[in-house]
Amino acid sequence: PRVELAWAMRAHQHAQIYFNLISSVDPKFLSLTKVDDRIYEEFRRTFRELRVDVLDPEELKSEAAK
Repeated sequence: PRVELAWAMRAHQHAQIYFNLISSVDPKFLSLTKVDDRIYEEFRRTFRELRVDVLDPEELKSEAAK
């Protein structure tokens, strides 16, 4: 139990650090992987009309969205 607790505390500490780092950068300049642009292009090709600035859960559940 002590090892698991120590691991969980360490994981939480790392998560806080990474969250603080990504929260302090303007998303326009944030790059998490080398293929971010490719991932986004494919996402936009698949979900052309999806507004990502404001997500409405009911809209996502609609027949058109499915």
